[in-house]
Amino acid sequence: MNSILVTGGCGFIGSNFVRVLLRDDAKLLKEKGFDRIVNVDSLTYAGNPANLSDLAGSDAYVFSETSILDQDTISSLIKEHGVNSIVHFAAESHVDRSIDTPEPFIETNVTGTLRMLEAARHHWAGLEGEAKDAFRFLHVSTDEVYGTLGPNDPAFCETTPYAPNSPYSASKASSDFLVRAYFHTYGMPVVTTNCSNNYGPYQFPEKLIPLVTLNALEAKPLPIYGDGKQIRDWLFVEDHCTGILAALEKGDLGETYCIGGRSEMENIQIVKRICGLLDELAPVGQNENAQKAGIEKYEDLITYVKDRPGHDRRYAINCERSEKECGWVPAETFDSGIRKTVQWYLDNQDWCRDIAEKKYARERLGNA
Repeated sequence: MNSILVTGGCGFIGSNFVRVLLRDDAKLLKEKGFDRIVNVDSLTYAGNPANLSDLAGSDAYVFSETSILDQDTISSLIKEHGVNSIVHFAAESHVDRSIDTPEPFIETNVTGTLRMLEAARHHWAGLEGEAKDAFRFLHVSTDEVYGTLGPNDPAFCETTPYAPNSPYSASKASSDFLVRAYFHTYGMPVVTTNCSNNYGPYQFPEKLIPLVTLNALEAKPLPIYGDGKQIRDWLFVEDHCTGILAALEKGDLGETYCIGGRSEMENIQIVKRICGLLDELAPVGQNENAQKAGIEKYEDLITYVKDRPGHDRRYAINCERSEKECGWVPAETFDSGIRKTVQWYLDNQDWCRDIAEKKYARERLGNA
């Protein structure tokens, strides 16, 4: 058995990664030389088993409800399934939550990564020959570890100094340093990727794009932090997944690869773009909630609220290294990706309703 283990595979990016590999009767999984994908997720608030419920029963997919803090169980799963690659997504990732309660971010993002590295290291140390040479540990991180950019600053790249500004980004920076240390101290075959803001299907509704979409459909206010001119580089989630696979396959050991969408936009522009798409795809005249609210267009719901503490002004990713060394380029433009995303949320109201009722009370907008 030759398996790839994914942590946090029931979350937003992780579930899309699993789906990309298993699409078309697991065509890509087989092309990459794997027999099976093992998904490890502790199913906290952002881990939704419904994201992958249709995969139950597939011989190419195994799910284990396990915390990444449980090193013994992780080690057993690695051994049982013949894991020779690990893609580590599992993390607490919402900045607002890290401001309210930092401790879970340290526990999951730092200690959890340590436990994963230790389980992987002990397994790798016991391998021999081609199996040892082929083993990989890919750590998925974020552009937020680099801090903030001014309007005219060059985009973040692999050599940008770390300058995290929130408990979340500080915890991810710490995990990145741990992965680096395991390469230089133990020779562990690791690769790190730092991505820009992801969007797409199955994203948890506290994040900007799904929450704007869902609140607008319910004719709820769309509160925007500060002046709404915070800039982010937006990356369609499936493009991120193919970038990770490219780095896993072609990335140099111990190195970092930045994965971005080449789509810098202000938050307020994003919100207005979503409102415009909803005006087209779900017109106000056909929305009972909007009619009761007396709005003429979804943009009328936009309101401005006090900015959050430590809100970084601009992120941008220079992904030239990933393109040149790993042969990866994003397939989606922002226009094509955002249309697919909004349409997905319109087509999957049951999924959205389940999240809203059982998982999370949408009280404020997650301006990424």
